[in-house]
Amino acid sequence: MEFFRIRKDIPFMRHALAFNIISLVTFLLAVGFLAVRGLNLSVEFTGGTLIEVSYAEAPSLQPLREALARDGFHDAQVQNFGSSRDVLIRVPLRKDVETAKVSNNVVASLTRGGGATPELRRVEFVGPQVGEELASDGAMALLLVVFGIVLYLAARFEWRFAISAIIANLHDVIIILGFFAFFQWEFSLAVLAAVLAVLGYSVNESVVVFDRVRETFRKRRGMSTPEILNHAITSTISRTIITHGCTQMMVLSMLLFGGPALYYFALALTIGILFGIYSSVLVASPLVMWLGVSREQFIKPKKEATADDGAVV
Repeated sequence: MEFFRIRKDIPFMRHALAFNIISLVTFLLAVGFLAVRGLNLSVEFTGGTLIEVSYAEAPSLQPLREALARDGFHDAQVQNFGSSRDVLIRVPLRKDVETAKVSNNVVASLTRGGGATPELRRVEFVGPQVGEELASDGAMALLLVVFGIVLYLAARFEWRFAISAIIANLHDVIIILGFFAFFQWEFSLAVLAAVLAVLGYSVNESVVVFDRVRETFRKRRGMSTPEILNHAITSTISRTIITHGCTQMMVLSMLLFGGPALYYFALALTIGILFGIYSSVLVASPLVMWLGVSREQFIKPKKEATADDGAVV
């Protein structure tokens, strides 16, 4: 399915060096922000208290947040959980308040802020040790996904494509983390799930482009490697717009209407989708070219006939 077809190939590879310099600068800035500012980790990683309360009628969340901030819970997260009457509060770990008293203080603050006494449903304490385990497990999940992608691309194509795709995909991940470090947006388990989703999403775009590159190498014998890459990217632009446009519409609805619970998840996906398109087309393809991809790698040499072949006895 195509909305349109571009007849003349766009010379992407002519500006490959400029695109990759921009990518390198962006990547280094993201690494610098991560090193200097670090990630603003959520309660799941740092430890704290999770409190679930229920109201007879759906409360307005903003007065609850303001009441908690006035009582010293400045970093508390307040969001609906399950229904508009159920509210989940995440309170970071505090050394000056006993864990057993946190839930009572929070309920008292909510009562003053909302005007109605909520029903306490659940209180869970997440210790620092649990948070460290979640962080290490999340990092391990990220490494396993990267390793699996490398194996898949190496088996389906060859090592040049595998290296190019994984550099492009890691470029997307680091840039997402760099945004969260620079703006100090909260990095939660939902955001980690979005990062893992972006890895799979980006590699899908790379596979589509690489498939077209391999197909064009076999069909177009009179074209150079840059021309083949330009043709492969140009011929998949319509598909890219359809796929990413439809995906972004769904993500945008979560970003605008999903509330605080889905906001950073959708924001991470939005950044990943935009940079995923850029990296798959303008980072991975030039890297394949510079690593020396050629037609000979896709065409099997013809078997030479021996003296015994076709001999009549």
